[in-house]
Amino acid sequence: MISKGQSDDLGVLSMRRLLLAAAILGTATYAQAADMPDYLRGGYGPVTTNWRGFYLGGQAGYGSSDETFGGTTVNGILLTSLTANSVLNQMALTAPQALGKTTAQTSAFGVFTGYNWQWDDVVAGVEMSYLHGSFGGSVSATRIFSSGGALSDGNFHDVAVTSTSAIGITDYATFRGRAAWAYNCFLPYAFGGFALGNANFTNTVSIQDTVSAVAGGPFTPLLPPPSASDVTHNHLVYGYTAGLGIDINLIAGLFMRAEWEYVRFVRFAAAIDTHVNTVRTGLAYKF
Repeated sequence: MISKGQSDDLGVLSMRRLLLAAAILGTATYAQAADMPDYLRGGYGPVTTNWRGFYLGGQAGYGSSDETFGGTTVNGILLTSLTANSVLNQMALTAPQALGKTTAQTSAFGVFTGYNWQWDDVVAGVEMSYLHGSFGGSVSATRIFSSGGALSDGNFHDVAVTSTSAIGITDYATFRGRAAWAYNCFLPYAFGGFALGNANFTNTVSIQDTVSAVAGGPFTPLLPPPSASDVTHNHLVYGYTAGLGIDINLIAGLFMRAEWEYVRFVRFAAAIDTHVNTVRTGLAYKF
């Protein structure tokens, strides 16, 4: 038979054994948890995407082009050809220079490809971006000439000579260097480089002749007004580019892009300054 004192001693001993077992179990559990991955320990944080490697994608967007025409001179042969078999060759007609600015908008689409290098959160790369659209515009200028007296046909003539200069840039590519900062699945970046484009130039001159049998009119227009054009196709233009954007990793190597790009094609033979601003979105895959 166990006395009351012996019973108390057994209770204390059992309590000590229980505490010792709990301590051993806790130590083992902590050691096992220390060996587990961060996300299983509850310490999971953002993981930076691996952006290193080649990538290829497609893009579409919307843009505007601003042209400044600095005085394109119409080929004198055009005007001579219009008056060669006319009494107007008795007048000293000249074509005015087309000066001024114009703005046009267009949608565009294309592709892009490049390569990234990565050092922790810092990413640098090179890229080529191609875009197809209908960038460009035109300006016109008109000059009025009066015969002052009757010409050989017996009529007085008031003549409006109109010059029109136009540029159309259908395709251009930019070659950029990129600097970016990787955060989780996001890659904001800035870029700069040079641009090459394919442009068409058109210079047109037209003559609107009005006649009257008496000085001072009324004058009657002769229809249709003759016109002639001088067109240069597939002319290489060049300039520089800069812009900002962000790539967002979606899954595996697939990422989407939003970007703004500015391109300036510097003055060339046609004395036209062209500024192009585009916003576009794209989808690409990094291999």
